[in-house]
Amino acid sequence: MNSKDSAIVAVAVAPTAGPAGHDAARGTALAFLGVLAFSGSFPATAFAMRGFDPWLVGVGRAAVAGVIALACLKAARLPLVPPRSHWPAYAVISAGVVFGFPVFSGLALHLGASTSHAAVVIALLPAATAIGAVLRAGERPKPLFWAACAAGAAAVTAFTLTRGAAGAASAASAASAASAAWAAWADVLLVGALVSAAAGYTEGGRLSRGTPGWQVISYALVLSLPLTVPITAVLAATTPIDPAPDALAGLAYVSLISMFLGFIPWYAGLARGGIARAGQTQLTQPLLTLLWAWTLLGERYGAATVVTAVAVLVCVAVTQRTRA
Repeated sequence: MNSKDSAIVAVAVAPTAGPAGHDAARGTALAFLGVLAFSGSFPATAFAMRGFDPWLVGVGRAAVAGVIALACLKAARLPLVPPRSHWPAYAVISAGVVFGFPVFSGLALHLGASTSHAAVVIALLPAATAIGAVLRAGERPKPLFWAACAAGAAAVTAFTLTRGAAGAASAASAASAASAAWAAWADVLLVGALVSAAAGYTEGGRLSRGTPGWQVISYALVLSLPLTVPITAVLAATTPIDPAPDALAGLAYVSLISMFLGFIPWYAGLARGGIARAGQTQLTQPLLTLLWAWTLLGERYGAATVVTAVAVLVCVAVTQRTRA
């Protein structure tokens, strides 16, 4: 297929201004499918790290997804790289959702952060993405938007500081003190994952207005292959591997679902329903992750985790409703 044909494909799915009615409802439903896929990422990562190094999980998932994306582009007879003018945006997407979020979140879980704790911290992702959209699109939200963002940030900060203080109070030995220090680093890594995903979602959302969502994530993955494939090969040869069924299942999930397939309905939903409306479905992700952590990993989380999750969801909901 030549460049003229690929342009026709892009135009056919480009969203029109102000989606409403059936298109908006369908967009919201598609976006929720993407959120449902993403909500299993933390538990699946925890399973994968039972048999694979966290660095291998973080980078290897992108290598596997990149090969699949390359095959999909070839099957569709589309160009294997996007227009050169879009490369800077794809570089941000790659740095954010191909490398940053998977590696940072995986290392945080490796350092001892539970999936339920990680879900609470990452619950600020919709607000962070909205802020990125404000900065990139030049929107001017109402003061209530900034108040809700500040309240959500304060809730998460209080939660993480309280967790760190509790760990320090129980530190009766050098080993427990070291554990508290690693927990603090895990929170720093989760913040890095949060910022990375927000940047990747912002640029991906912008590009998906004129390019099919599956092509956006495919190009980001394919452009990353010159890094992800050799790094994965080196890590596979130099780190211990225990390909138990649960580890393989976790790696398969984060490679196929979290890194590739989940983005197809997610970006399609944003294109059809509008980023402001369809993006609100992401508010359900933290609670879904808590559910999977309880069901699949048997994690027990206290009232503080639930209260903080709900508080953050409320704050993010306000930012989404007032930023237009």
